[in-house]
Amino acid sequence: MQKRFVYADNAATSPLSKEAFDAMKPWLTEKWGNPSSIYSAARDARKAVEMARADIADSIGAKPEEIYFTSGGTEADNWAIKSSAKAFGKKGRHLITSAIEHHAVSSSMESLTSEGFEITVLPVDKYGMVSPADLEKAIRPDTIFISIMLANNEIGTIQPIEELAEIAKKHNIPFHTDAVQAVGHIPVNVDELKVDMLSMSSHKFGGPQGVGALYIRKGVRIPPLMHGGGHERGRRSGTENVAGVCGMAAALKHAVEIMPEANAHLKHISDRLFDKLLQIPYTQATGHPEKRLPGTVSVVFNYIEGESIILLLDSKGISASSGSACTSGSLDPSHVLLAIGLPHEVAHGSVRLSLGKDITEEDADYIAESLTEVVDRLRTMSPLWKG
Repeated sequence: MQKRFVYADNAATSPLSKEAFDAMKPWLTEKWGNPSSIYSAARDARKAVEMARADIADSIGAKPEEIYFTSGGTEADNWAIKSSAKAFGKKGRHLITSAIEHHAVSSSMESLTSEGFEITVLPVDKYGMVSPADLEKAIRPDTIFISIMLANNEIGTIQPIEELAEIAKKHNIPFHTDAVQAVGHIPVNVDELKVDMLSMSSHKFGGPQGVGALYIRKGVRIPPLMHGGGHERGRRSGTENVAGVCGMAAALKHAVEIMPEANAHLKHISDRLFDKLLQIPYTQATGHPEKRLPGTVSVVFNYIEGESIILLLDSKGISASSGSACTSGSLDPSHVLLAIGLPHEVAHGSVRLSLGKDITEEDADYIAESLTEVVDRLRTMSPLWKG
């Protein structure tokens, strides 16, 4: 088996697209005006920022004035959650989220408990799906905010956000969704989803790292998280990353344009991988079998450690993950896998393959052959397997 390079960790970060690079290059090498100044170079920069804002808004069915640029998805999540708690805290002290959120959401929620807020964490089923009935039952008279992710970053499950947000709307409760893994990968329309706030991150869909955005529906008033010079119409201070937002907009526009063809290809490759990997004994798929991101292949291998699998795959030229890239240094099993009911010892054997649009059948077959070899090798050394 000849070694090749296969990148299968796009959920952690995706390669910069040519479209993004071309859009960024002038603002990195030729133009550097501050978009808040008034001279001609600055006005050019402001025009570029506003064009990027309009393109991003158009990609998710929003209005340009509802898009606010941030440093990424983490800042957008923190802003939505912490500022909503501050804005609506006089009405109540209860917030709702789910058990499988990214740490940008769950840690933001947890930080509020020291300020007297109470957090209800909704359970999920074996596929990682939140039940609308559970959300309805969890709502109290003092509930002021709900945040549930659109698509999970580890197992790829897509939530019924439209139904969940409709419940929140019925009770007049602001609803936020972390759509970092969804935007640019599945159709996203904020009006169809009925969400009040939505977080996104550029580097998940071919844009540069270090830039993202928060959609805030017109009429929703939350205070700034970042204070300073009053940029972004007074709601997010800090000089806009002109090159970054131009690259983000170009990447997202391109991702939306090629989405139907790309997703059909990704589903074909994902199905091919699942078919081959599930032939390995004591292996199971995680995530919803149908309502999942087309490029996410998440499995667990019993009796071995996911971290060891990833290291051995790396020696074969395959980049993959054993869960969220943000917590890859942790020795604890994934909170997502524990939430869907896997025991600790099984959850430790997780592998996530998040595929990009350029992956081939040959790449998929190489991954499957490599994983089969790696799993067999590690199991021969595992006392659990021998037992």
